[in-house]
Amino acid sequence: MSLTNLRSNIDHWSERVDMAATFRWTARLNMHEAVANHFSLAVNKDGTQFLMNPNQAHFSRIRASDLLLLDANDPDVMSQPGAPDPTAWGLHGSIHRHCPHARCVMHVHSIFATVLASLADSTLPPIDQNTATFYNRYVVDEEFGGLAFESEGERCAGMLADPKKKVMIMGNHGVLITGSDPADTFNRLYYFERAAETYIRALQTGLPLRVLSDEIAEKTAQELDDYPDQAEAHLRAIKEILDAEGSDYAT
Repeated sequence: MSLTNLRSNIDHWSERVDMAATFRWTARLNMHEAVANHFSLAVNKDGTQFLMNPNQAHFSRIRASDLLLLDANDPDVMSQPGAPDPTAWGLHGSIHRHCPHARCVMHVHSIFATVLASLADSTLPPIDQNTATFYNRYVVDEEFGGLAFESEGERCAGMLADPKKKVMIMGNHGVLITGSDPADTFNRLYYFERAAETYIRALQTGLPLRVLSDEIAEKTAQELDDYPDQAEAHLRAIKEILDAEGSDYAT
């Protein structure tokens, strides 16, 4: 399937609208990076066809109809008009090619997650409910190799084989979140940035941290894994706010 044909296909409309809302809200929270960073969403059974934001588009202006529809197994994507950002193709294309469980992928350089990723020890200790959410549910990439072109993307995809690890703290880089759909993934992204902020601000006090036991941290994480409908309600509220403001995200 050619890139031109993929781009002209406006199927998967509800998924496009959900993705567009997450771009707009990420910009509102100042978690975006100018016209860089990318979100993607698999739309076929094996996860190899996916929606992604176009090259050099600001998150605050992305509309549902703007999203590219790409095929991770198409070797000609980058040679055609309207090709995606090459680092986005390298990273997201590799993940959707090799990690079918990672249906939605959101990568940002948000401030607190990136500060955490810049520490010599980038682990996130469970010091409150939000940080405990991610207990034993992330991987830390300590082998940053430059911009995420194909080889770097393939390497990162190899670290996401465990479906339980839905967060990659990308050392010297930022954070990458995976999930089942835009609501699930954005909710995780939001709470990871909150968790990272809590931890960084706690470190700034210079005082000892009150770290939860492994047992309580895992119990809390499991309870939050099973908490009903929070992600869906979060995204629904975001779309309602955008709709009330007359946003054009769903066009």
